[in-house]
Amino acid sequence: MSVRRPYRSDVSDARWALIEPVFTAWRARRTGPGAAARVHDLREIVNAILYVNRTGIPWEYLPHDFPPYKTVYDYFAKWEADGTTQQVHDLLRDKTRRAQGRSAQPTAAVIDAQSVKTSANVAESSQGIDAGKKIKGRKRHLITDTLGLVLAVLVTAANVHDTIGGKQLLDDLAAHHASVTKVWADGGYQSSIFNHGAGHGIDVEVVQQTRAKGFEPLPKRRVIERTFGWLMQHRRLVRDYEALPQRSRTMIHWAMANKMSRELTGESAPTWRIETDNPAIPI
Repeated sequence: MSVRRPYRSDVSDARWALIEPVFTAWRARRTGPGAAARVHDLREIVNAILYVNRTGIPWEYLPHDFPPYKTVYDYFAKWEADGTTQQVHDLLRDKTRRAQGRSAQPTAAVIDAQSVKTSANVAESSQGIDAGKKIKGRKRHLITDTLGLVLAVLVTAANVHDTIGGKQLLDDLAAHHASVTKVWADGGYQSSIFNHGAGHGIDVEVVQQTRAKGFEPLPKRRVIERTFGWLMQHRRLVRDYEALPQRSRTMIHWAMANKMSRELTGESAPTWRIETDNPAIPI
């Protein structure tokens, strides 16, 4: 790997140590034509993916001191397809839960959805209009644990009702997190989701909003609102730029992996503010 000046999105030695075994094992399993010609450092591939994820640039605008953008995207797509990205995400989630004094498997969760606008490269068939939010684009359906860490995620057109996406999330939750028996939701979910949850042995409860005027952070549900805030710190997720919904899902996994690895190593997430000690320069 050639020496280059580091970017703020690069993984540190400590963060790389957390996930390196996954990628080392992945490379060891690679066989067939071209497998011997391994010219790209996997840490640099990860750094390039996080650069795109954090800054929001198109793939082809990757700085030239990274591997070629087509190569980086090829790794991004391969790791999405074979489950490597999810494996890294889930590993970090389990480590984060244990670091917080929790067991690896949660017993309670929160469900919600977020609609975001799409870019011009997203096909019309892959987007829709959220009539309630007045947004044309896609919808991110999430289930998190009570720490706000993602347990299940589904990306659909924005016109897909929260309840429809929620049922698919509950199926995913039951299949991969059977320990969860309680899920909190907001009033936007229809009653059929309660029966669907009950079929999996999950009690779905609506957290009701009071009649007080103005913003009111609701207990239980505010943790998932914070999760959406974490995602918005990654500019690639401020708008959905991915041609395929599964690529959007993977970008969410990378954003959360970035957040959790920083938390585990005690590194603060860099902001977009210009750091200066000169009060005359506006920030």
